[in-house]
Amino acid sequence: MSTVNVSDFGRVAVLFGGRSAEREVSLNSGSRVLAALRGRGVDAHAFDPASRKLEELAEFDRAFIALHGRYGEDGTIQGVLELMGIPYTGSGVLASAVGMDKWRSKMLWHAAGVPVPQYTLLTPDSDFGRVEAELGLPLFVKPACEGSSIGISKVSRAGELAAAHAAAAKHDSLVIAERAILGGEYTVAILGDRALPIVKIEPTTEFYDYDAKYLRDDTVYRCPCGLPESRERDLREQAFEAFRILGGRGWGRVDFLMDRTPPDGTAPAYFLEVNTSPGMTDHSLVPMAARAAGIPYDELVVRVLALAALG
Repeated sequence: MSTVNVSDFGRVAVLFGGRSAEREVSLNSGSRVLAALRGRGVDAHAFDPASRKLEELAEFDRAFIALHGRYGEDGTIQGVLELMGIPYTGSGVLASAVGMDKWRSKMLWHAAGVPVPQYTLLTPDSDFGRVEAELGLPLFVKPACEGSSIGISKVSRAGELAAAHAAAAKHDSLVIAERAILGGEYTVAILGDRALPIVKIEPTTEFYDYDAKYLRDDTVYRCPCGLPESRERDLREQAFEAFRILGGRGWGRVDFLMDRTPPDGTAPAYFLEVNTSPGMTDHSLVPMAARAAGIPYDELVVRVLALAALG
């Protein structure tokens, strides 16, 4: 258990809600974080940037960011807190901005030798037929700067890519198409200098969409994930390095996909994205991994808060 003296935290703002498409998820995360911190004796207070003036943050000594998506996970609120000199949880301005941008994070990972699925940036003028042929079907189409699977489509038949692009473009001007890797989806939670046990995600829906993440109760989560111990150890190390390459700090989550063959756990892994302000709901993955590591929810939030920093 933590040896942190919670009185050292001072007055803490738990930032949640906000104005992004992920507001409802953030309200769920933040309310649970707030209750857990108060239960541990932390002087924590709710702060919704959608309804309060940001200058009111000057009343606080530290901030726990439970915002998701735009204006909360993309470096925006991190920049405000930097200017105000208020230590905050999670990654800094640059890492938050890059982590929110799937296109640029993939480019950085690729340049650093981190394996990523084959992808391309789409525009209204793209040759959609050529992209389908080059990436192969099925493939996924995603807004580059949204989370929680918002705006994602799976393209399984030739000729569907244009419509999928149009749907994603409603959420973001940057849209990527990505080759489907269908051997399983996994995630690695990062806490301080440690990568926690891997969680395998098995949705009953066609893919791990918004409903499967937050609304359905039939998504299966496996932790232990079922990979051989040596392979899991290696992938946890790779995920930690991928997080650090993007400048991540404090805590976060790195998602990756496994290829289908061979089926013995040695198939190639492809890194998908990083989440610098992970969900903390009752369906969320970081608390699951923490439980597997012997860290209860209230202890997890205190440890995350203790890692708050500037710069």
